[in-house]
Amino acid sequence: MSEEDKRDLPPAALRALAEAEERRKNAEKVQMPTELGGRDGPEPVRYGDWEKKGIAVDF
Repeated sequence: MSEEDKRDLPPAALRALAEAEERRKNAEKVQMPTELGGRDGPEPVRYGDWEKKGIAVDF
């Protein structure tokens, strides 16, 4: 969000944005385990590819 956009926000919203930014800075990276037996290629949820070889799949 640009500084110009922030000037239009009420003080409570500015405080909330500052608190959220501080939480993001202090958050630890989550170490996720490697998926076994998952699909190859791009993440289907991210790219909207809900099929594999023409067959629709569900998670």
